[in-house]
Amino acid sequence: MNKENHQPQQERVSSELEAILERNKRVETDKAWETSITRRAIITMITYIIAFLLLWHINVEQFYWVALVPTGGYILSTLSLPWAKKLWLRRRNKKY
Repeated sequence: MNKENHQPQQERVSSELEAILERNKRVETDKAWETSITRRAIITMITYIIAFLLLWHINVEQFYWVALVPTGGYILSTLSLPWAKKLWLRRRNKKY
């Protein structure tokens, strides 16, 4: 084989490698967002506001306190999920 035949193959491999590296960056960024405190805080605030407005609209007494129940549930679920994920991954990896 001569150098001329290798050039298109090298360009193709280089292009594929760049595409893989770009995809990895996107995946890492998405994962960072999914586990970020900022995301959790935003969802917590949205959960409280929606519960607050709904409870206020249906005239629940002390709706501002009652709205903390679903918000607290969300916060507790985010604290327990990393532990549950580790356990799930450990069990899954034993199978394979």
